[in-house]
Amino acid sequence: MYEEHWNLTAEPFDQRIEPQFYYPSESHQAALLKLSYAIETRRAAAVLCGDSGTGKSMLVESCIEQLPESISPIVRVPYPAMPAEQLVRYLARQVEPDIQPEPTALFSHSVEILDAFLRRNLSQGKHALVIVDEAHLLDSFGSLQPLRMLLNVAADQARSESSWTLCLVGGVPLVGHVARYGDLEDRIAVRCSLDRFTLDETSAYMLHRLRAAGHSGPPIFTDRAVEAVQEASLGIARRINRICDMSLMIGYARDLRQIDVPVVHAAQHELSSRSMAA
Repeated sequence: MYEEHWNLTAEPFDQRIEPQFYYPSESHQAALLKLSYAIETRRAAAVLCGDSGTGKSMLVESCIEQLPESISPIVRVPYPAMPAEQLVRYLARQVEPDIQPEPTALFSHSVEILDAFLRRNLSQGKHALVIVDEAHLLDSFGSLQPLRMLLNVAADQARSESSWTLCLVGGVPLVGHVARYGDLEDRIAVRCSLDRFTLDETSAYMLHRLRAAGHSGPPIFTDRAVEAVQEASLGIARRINRICDMSLMIGYARDLRQIDVPVVHAAQHELSSRSMAA
């Protein structure tokens, strides 16, 4: 709606995950390199954690974009809040949708399906990747240990640590959950964490996204406005996006040519009001 007013070609702070909007902060880039290393060298498992809204999903998508074709298939588990048997069955159905695990032998049959698939996958020179989002939920359902045991499936045919790589992505509590399972902890090749942005990183992040959306003119946000965004967002990318998006909308509605502190405060107030109403 406001793109033409600000001479943009897209909404710069949209929450959709688009590769061109990925900002390589120091902690994000370090995590990306470590994740890519673990997956491409076919290690057993990796952990990526961070506060909600710090950009874990964006980073994972950026990592996937760079992986070689031999890393296949890539299975995403977006909502792992389910008992271990259901989770294993879900994985089996993802890799072999035409084969349904027998209800009377749910767990064992699912494992057999995964074993046959992984052996065939390995024979084709491929390496499977399973990404579990919101992985901090796994502990509540007793699923961490079964997933660790699945790393042994078809391992005798693999030329690496495992026939597939498990990537656990979740909130900060995930680190403590994994640490309670020594056997799983020993299989983790890399542990990555995403930090909140500093003021300088927030400024660079905002500029990067504006430029990715076509901005090339004078600064849209004043230096003081950037500081206000940092203070309101606490350096969390998702909050930065929401505040900046609302600020651009308010600036457009007021026919402004630059965003200053009062507009950021108005955006924060508007978002807070919406949260309370919800």
